[in-house]
This record gives sequence, C-alpha cells and structure tokens, in this order.
Amino acid sequence: MDNRQAVGSWLSGPRAAMEEAGADLGYRGQQLGLPEEGPGSIARPGRRLGALAVDWGLCLLIAYGLIADSYNQAAQVWAPLILFALIVLTVGSVGFTPGKRLFGLRVVALNTGRVNPLRALLRTVLLFLALPALIWDRDGRGLHDRLAGTVEIRI
Repeated sequence: MDNRQAVGSWLSGPRAAMEEAGADLGYRGQQLGLPEEGPGSIARPGRRLGALAVDWGLCLLIAYGLIADSYNQAAQVWAPLILFALIVLTVGSVGFTPGKRLFGLRVVALNTGRVNPLRALLRTVLLFLALPALIWDRDGRGLHDRLAGTVEIRI
C-alpha cells in the first residue's frame, strides 16, 4: 500500500478502512432494524448539523430580539438556555425541533417510538456536554442517543 492509500483510508474513517479490509459491517441502522435509505433510515451527520445550526440561529434571534440588551449577552447567556429548553420541549413532545423538521428529521425512542420528556431531558443534557455527541457507534448514533435509547431518523 502506498502512502496515498494509507492517508485516504485514514481520512475516510475507520468504517471505510474496515470495509476495505473485507469486513462486512452492513449499512447504518441495520442492527436496529431500520431501512437503509428513505423514511425511517438513520439521519446523516450533515443533516443533523444543519438542523442544529438552524435551531441555534433561531435561538440567537429569540435571545437577541426578546431578552438580551446586546448581541454578546444574547450569544453567551440566553441563546444556550433557550436552545436547551427548545430541544427538551419539542423533542419531548413532537419528536423534532424546528431545524430537524426543516431538514426532515425526527428523534424516536427505539422501544416505543415516542420520546418522553425525561428521555428528551437526558438526551439534551448529554448533547450539551458535547463529548457524548462526538462519540459515534457503527450505526452513526452518538453516545447521547445510545444512552437515552433514541435514534435520529429521516422522515
């Protein structure tokens, strides 16, 4: 293997490197009984980040327009609190935030389908710790989803 192949496999991630070595990992969500593509399949990271960016922007607008005296105060104090409340309340009631809805995503519980408010609170606390959201399993679920027993799917 030349250096370009080694660097390419490293940039593609461990999953791609394992598949190149001959391991059959299946598709994301197969172990969970989810379809490979279309509605009900695992949400891709780009859509998830896009939804989070929309929600963050919405919370900044709310904080700046309704609460804070300055943009700096809105960004540092109020917007994270509003985002936390937004995620807990909307995911715990309808399963999605405005950003997730815009990107065609929904959070569901693996065993019941509906995310209850306590599960949404646990998932959001872990999401705000950041590190659990950066640790993913082979299905593309973050540690915050695994510990809360949820999965983010396409609708």
